[in-house]
Amino acid sequence: MIALIAYLSPLAMFAAALLAARGPQFRPRETVSYAEMATIFAIFFAAVSLLVLLSEGPMTSPALGLDPIALSARIDIVSVTMMLLVATVGWVVVRFAGTYLDGEAEQGRFTMNLCLTLGSVMLFVQAGTVLQLIVAWLGVGCFLQQLLLFYRDRVEAQRAGRKKLLMSRIGDGALILAGVSLFIAFGTWDIATILDLARDGSSDASSIWAIISAGLLALSALFKSAQFPTHGWLTEVMETPTPVSALLHAGVINAGGFLLIRFADVMLLAPGILAVLVIVGGFSALFGGLVMLTQSAVKTSLAWSTVAQMGFMILQCGLALFPIALLHIVAHSLYKAHAFLASGGNVELVASIKRPGPVAIPSGWAVLRAFGAALSLYFLAGLTFGFEDKSPQAIALGAILIFGVAYLLAQGLADKAPWALTIRTGLASVATAFAYFALQSGAEWVTAGTLPATPAPGPLEWALMTLAVISFGLVAWAQAMFPLWAYHPAAAGLRVHLSNGLYANALTDRLLGGWKAGKPAMVRRAAVATSAVSEE
Repeated sequence: MIALIAYLSPLAMFAAALLAARGPQFRPRETVSYAEMATIFAIFFAAVSLLVLLSEGPMTSPALGLDPIALSARIDIVSVTMMLLVATVGWVVVRFAGTYLDGEAEQGRFTMNLCLTLGSVMLFVQAGTVLQLIVAWLGVGCFLQQLLLFYRDRVEAQRAGRKKLLMSRIGDGALILAGVSLFIAFGTWDIATILDLARDGSSDASSIWAIISAGLLALSALFKSAQFPTHGWLTEVMETPTPVSALLHAGVINAGGFLLIRFADVMLLAPGILAVLVIVGGFSALFGGLVMLTQSAVKTSLAWSTVAQMGFMILQCGLALFPIALLHIVAHSLYKAHAFLASGGNVELVASIKRPGPVAIPSGWAVLRAFGAALSLYFLAGLTFGFEDKSPQAIALGAILIFGVAYLLAQGLADKAPWALTIRTGLASVATAFAYFALQSGAEWVTAGTLPATPAPGPLEWALMTLAVISFGLVAWAQAMFPLWAYHPAAAGLRVHLSNGLYANALTDRLLGGWKAGKPAMVRRAAVATSAVSEE
């Protein structure tokens, strides 16, 4: 029964939402105060759940209700980590939103939907039954839709909301079907039992229904995490308040990754499905990263970065590196939520620089030296932490990471780079290389017994790892060399195409009739403007 304490975190958020919905008798600042108190309570109860986990071990609360309509809370390292993450980011977002939206007529409605979204995410990450998982997943999508449409009169917001609604419905349907197929394959709705059966190979775990379940879970995760070509709505987050952009990283946009991590034992039963995740996630990471570099607007650039990071998270799950994927969710959520909330200040900081200094452009020789230094650093860090204890998949992922370090080093090794920049990039590169192995070892140690170990790769996995390492290496080399080619006509044309996301989003708009659907509102707005001018 002690596991039921995990329910107090989402209940606190739902109580704050109820107070926010009571109407005009509550001033907006009081509504924000209730929401802030609720997030503090959520952090406290998540911390208590962690103490319960450390003292009693993983557990699932007794089912509340009768199968299949039963709810239960699961306390393990995965759920507790996500609860602490969601509650902490939620607290920061609530405080920021209180100031950001101060004076808005519908601040109370925004705060209510914010609390409902956070509460639903908390129910989702602690779900002990498939039913609770599905219901909470649906709730997150529903309340997020309301936040995305906070400015309902904006045509762009309507278009983004329409795309998000369609992608969510497809992902929702896939998850519901996955729940049904999981019951057929394992004969239970209890998630812990399903995972035990999948890990032991008992019952009909290797049946076609288990593979179908893995495929449907993967499909749902891809749609939830805005993977190519379903990413269009995410890249239009400028049409929603900045706190919502930060909130997306509190278990919302990365809920697809959590879903794969939660059902990691089931996913291992379908190597073919994992291969698809590697391909889609790897391409989305490369695609999003390249497009991000061509964006001029801060929030749009950050949104494309999220597409790339979610692709990298899906790639990690496809390589069966589930502990590292969980670590990636935590690190990326904290970093990206801060980046969105600080975007306005960063714009002002850049605008205040009246005379920017010279830009250090690395030569081909500097790039070559940077890659050599990065690989040497990688082997040094790997030898320090022990290559023999790492799976081939983890070593390949580290090689991909080190290409990013090489790109960083190339800036510091440019011919005209100041010594301060060289020293700063060098220290950052050393810290990144050693931190990767240290955090990877820590994540594997903490999640041992909860998440399955990475299996030995077969021929298909080796081929995909080789393809991924070569692809990311070539892209990192091209990014580092791009300043030298920037004024070539072909490079300028490529930049234009990339800045438009290779027109994939425009194709989605055309298929959904997005621009046509927005015309009436645009016409009405133009008519109002014309009328106002005439009256004057």
